[in-house]
Amino acid sequence: PALPEEATEEEIRAAALQFVRKVSGFRAPAAHNREVFDRAVEAVAAATAELLAGLEVRGQKASA
Repeated sequence: PALPEEATEEEIRAAALQFVRKVSGFRAPAAHNREVFDRAVEAVAAATAELLAGLEVRGQKASA
């Protein structure tokens, strides 16, 4: 199945953090970049949760 189990909020946020780290090139941002880094993580997590909530698997709406 496309979604074998529901992703938890914690798993979604961890994946978002990994993505932002990868694309920014920073494992941990400098203090002056912390706010924008954290906003990016939250935006990616929200977009991912929205995606998972909207996916349909074999004609049934997936829940995330």
